Amino acid sequence: MARYGRIGMVARWKPVHNGQAPVLHALCRSSHAAVIGIGSSNRYDLRNPFTADETEAMIRAVLADEDGYEVVCVPDLDDGPRWRAMVRDVFGALDLFVTDNPYVASLLEGVYPLARPVTLVPEAERVPVEGTLVRREMARGGRWRELVPEPVATYITSLGLDERFRREFGLRTLALDAPG
Repeated sequence: MARYGRIGMVARWKPVHNGQAPVLHALCRSSHAAVIGIGSSNRYDLRNPFTADETEAMIRAVLADEDGYEVVCVPDLDDGPRWRAMVRDVFGALDLFVTDNPYVASLLEGVYPLARPVTLVPEAERVPVEGTLVRREMARGGRWRELVPEPVATYITSLGLDERFRREFGLRTLALDAPG
């Protein structure tokens, strides 16, 4: 695996799930310094049902055995050019920026060399899970714990964040699945 000096990535990580945990580890293991951005850090809503502090705690729980990383907040600005400039200021010089978001890639093209997360994660470690599925299962009170790393499940349940999610966002999350 290639070793980079500084590598960066922005994702919402809400919550950190089994598809993202290998990416977080790969960011740390493939660089001397990883900058992990919490996207939409200024939002608390249906798509962002955990605060920036809660999200950072989940990331740190997953990366408890890693070092050489920092977590930064990356708020939504609803303005692509301003967001690009902010990311450049927050992340500084990078050898690689990792994203699976085509819009983010279009904004940062020419600013940083770009790669998709899948290129850093060995095939045997890839887990096809999306945050939408985790939040849907959490809304149902279903099998969401199976879809997140154990330290994340422990963190969420110990603070009652799953119950808060169901109370505040559960019905709207389930309504998204309802036939039109």
